[in-house]
Amino acid sequence: MSDGLLNAPTALLFGFVAIACLAVALYKARSDLDDRTAPMAGLVAAFVFAAQMINFPVLPGVSGHLLGGALASMLVGPWVGALCVSIVLVVQGLLFADGGLTMLGANITNMALIGTAVGYLVAWSLRRFAVRSRTGLVITAGVAAWINTVAASFGFVVEYALGGAAGYGTGTVALAIVGVHCLIGLGEAVITAVTIAAVAAARPDLVHLLRSAKTSAPTAEEVR
Repeated sequence: MSDGLLNAPTALLFGFVAIACLAVALYKARSDLDDRTAPMAGLVAAFVFAAQMINFPVLPGVSGHLLGGALASMLVGPWVGALCVSIVLVVQGLLFADGGLTMLGANITNMALIGTAVGYLVAWSLRRFAVRSRTGLVITAGVAAWINTVAASFGFVVEYALGGAAGYGTGTVALAIVGVHCLIGLGEAVITAVTIAAVAAARPDLVHLLRSAKTSAPTAEEVR
């Protein structure tokens, strides 16, 4: 979201929402960070940054791209994952003018908070299926990634309905944003599934979802 899409009160509201939620994520992330998670978090942030640099124009001032929330949460957990995506968005806004600085709170809310949370909740709900086989893990990752992308786009629509300032009707915005992200979600599903499967095949202990599942994490042979 570029500057000017939301009015000032709405932008401030979601700025405060983002700050409050990230403060909670920062506090909770301390229990997830260890010798395995910390280096992985850096790699996840770099991967998400590269993926998000590929933009698809949707409306003037609005672009669509891969989110990476589900991928990040499955690899490093929802709290660290939200921080990773948030850092990516801040760097993009400050250094590459990709997303308006006044819209940073809304962008973080949509992609780093809603997207990551929804992606992880979907993956967590399917965790017993995910740990049974590599196919189960791939399907779980793909479904979580698609739903994470569409959920984040709905977040955009809600924000615009509350305080849109770009002159578009909410129906037009909803149709364009959600429709495009249903398609983008398919690409994100494939990328997420392939990446998670590759990591799990070599080092299942690096996949947070597998470690945190109630059943024991499978070995590399079991995942294959």
